[in-house]
Amino acid sequence: MATAATLQMSAEIAQNIREQGAQGYPNECCGALLGRDTDGSSATTTGGALSLPVREIVALFPLVNRRDDSPRNRFSVTAEDVGDSERAAQEKGLDVVGWYHSHPDHPARPSQYDREHAWPWYSYIIVSVANGKPQEMTSWRLSDDRSEYACEEIAIRDRASK
Repeated sequence: MATAATLQMSAEIAQNIREQGAQGYPNECCGALLGRDTDGSSATTTGGALSLPVREIVALFPLVNRRDDSPRNRFSVTAEDVGDSERAAQEKGLDVVGWYHSHPDHPARPSQYDREHAWPWYSYIIVSVANGKPQEMTSWRLSDDRSEYACEEIAIRDRASK
C-alpha cells in the first residue's frame, strides 16, 4: 500500500473518535470529518525538503449508524446524513474531507467491504475497539482507480486550530 499525505488533528478530536467508538461498541460508530486541505507550508521540514499536502481535521460531525441488519461489522449513512454533514461543514467554513468509523473487535484496517463502498479522495479513519476499549487508529485514502488504499500518517497536534 502506498502512503498518502498527512492527516492532522488535535488530541481532543482524536480522543472524541476513540470515545465514540467505545460508546458505540459492540456496533460500529460513524461520522464525517470536517476540515480543509492545505499545502503543508506550515509543517516543519528538514533539509529543505518540499512539504507534502496536509489534510487538517478541525471538527467532527457524528452520525447514526443506519445499518440495522449487521451494525456490528458494517455502517451505513443516508443521503440526508451526507447532506447534513455538508451543511455543518459549510456553516464552519470547512469541507467534508472524510469519514470515520470503528471496527469492533477487528483491526483498524479497511475491509474489502470498506473498499467497495468508499470514494476516492476522502480520508477514512478507522479506530479498532477491542472489548469496548479503543485501540489503534489509522487513516486511509482510496486510489482513484479504487484498486488500493494509501495509508495516511495521522499527526496529533496539542491544540485545536481555528
